[in-house]
Amino acid sequence: MAPPSPSLPWLEAGQEFPPVELAWEHNGPLPGLLAAGGSLDVATLQRAYQNGIFPWFSEGQPILWWSPNPRMMLKVAQFRLHRSLRRTIEKFRMTTGCEIRFDSAFSQVIQFCANSQRGAQAGTWILPEMQHAYVSLHRAGLAHSVEVWEQGQLVGGLYCVALGRAVFGESMFSRRTDASKIALAALVSFCREHQIAHIDCQQNTGHLASMGAREMSRTEFLAHLDQGLQQSAPTWQFLPLYWQHLLSSTPKLT
Repeated sequence: MAPPSPSLPWLEAGQEFPPVELAWEHNGPLPGLLAAGGSLDVATLQRAYQNGIFPWFSEGQPILWWSPNPRMMLKVAQFRLHRSLRRTIEKFRMTTGCEIRFDSAFSQVIQFCANSQRGAQAGTWILPEMQHAYVSLHRAGLAHSVEVWEQGQLVGGLYCVALGRAVFGESMFSRRTDASKIALAALVSFCREHQIAHIDCQQNTGHLASMGAREMSRTEFLAHLDQGLQQSAPTWQFLPLYWQHLLSSTPKLT
């Protein structure tokens, strides 16, 4: 007989989160689920990320808060630059009208990410209320977009949350082949420039693993998070010379 499901704490707006150690473990019905309810205002989202918690829910559900164990993390020093992606980036850099921008079209990026999710599955977790919440977080200086532009068109990108030097990847999209990979590579280059050691990827996927992300225990993740939170935030601006942190130091991989 399966063990009974643990009860799930319900949060009122402004209420503190329960300790992350109380999140459902692998023997629970939804591993990593911590609480439901609350709100998506800037203060609540900031407090959540500071404690290694993030929201993720579908249409018709209440706000659900998660703190998985283990946690998927990309150590930027271990980013896997495959030979084909290296060639794609080098061509991108040399093509007139191709550039990386930060934060010039955050609302478009999150909308395209939502559309991309919707095309890949029934529905999307980037619901209108989530989009509004992260646009507000962006206006507060705590969320950023990494954008791939070609000939004046936004063709790929990602958005992330950043507190100090702790970076949390959220979602990405492509409207051209490998555009989202270029965006991730640009974020890795930026992180190397500013001594940001890790990018939180939240949950394990084969795509992230192929790029070098690996699982670590929640305890280890929280230790890295605490280090990042204690450091001052960098200026979120991408300069072309940042590519050298990736292209000149990473071995070519097949």
